[in-house]
Amino acid sequence: MSSAQFQFITYGVADGLATLTINRPPFNVLDIPTMEEMNVALDRCLADNSVKLLMITGAGEKAFSAGVEVADHTPDKVDRMIEVFHGIFRRMQQLPIPTLAAVNGVALGGGMEVAIACDMLVAASNAKFGQPEIKLAVFPPIAAVLLPRLVPPARALELLLGGENIGADEAKAIGLVNRVFAKESFAADVQGFVAPFLTLSRAALASTRKTIRAVADKPFAAALDTAENIYLKELMNTDDAKEGLAAFLEKRKPVWRNT
Repeated sequence: MSSAQFQFITYGVADGLATLTINRPPFNVLDIPTMEEMNVALDRCLADNSVKLLMITGAGEKAFSAGVEVADHTPDKVDRMIEVFHGIFRRMQQLPIPTLAAVNGVALGGGMEVAIACDMLVAASNAKFGQPEIKLAVFPPIAAVLLPRLVPPARALELLLGGENIGADEAKAIGLVNRVFAKESFAADVQGFVAPFLTLSRAALASTRKTIRAVADKPFAAALDTAENIYLKELMNTDDAKEGLAAFLEKRKPVWRNT
């Protein structure tokens, strides 16, 4: 499937930045065909060694995504829906490079799950976040796994059990959001946030991300052993680690090979 063949998303790579845009305005609802296209794009990103950062966003100004299509939760579709939807997160976990959600409006239900599954999250000042599934007598599996790891567990329980929405400023206050940008300058501010990452070595970004994830649940001694192993046996064997150190000592700008 070429980029031109996508109907419900757009996907492109420029200067090391891969951008996946959910393109079903105004609310960018995730139905099964849309999520299937997202999985195709994520497979492309996984295979593309030029990508340093993946950004996921939504078309328009009203929504990042208002969530998964409710009609796709019915008994005849739910198995396929879960398979395709959770395929997004399995692929995101496999990516070697960092991921960023740029939330421009509401991120509700499955939309919020996609956003919080990214390594970093920036939001427009008008953004709203919520997991309203409990109001339909269901629960969000991804958020049930991730949210208590990202915010204080009691606050995660309140959000999951109560189904309330919170604004961008509160989301930042509880540690869910990295930065909040004005709605009027959101696109430019996001590009400013992204730009420094694109000047860095892909190899170093990937090694750092891998280490952070690998040590997350380990006691300090075991975590340090893991970090040392990645540093000495993987990172220090890359061309870019050698180049970065040499460039510093020679007082010149490094030239990354991204390997």
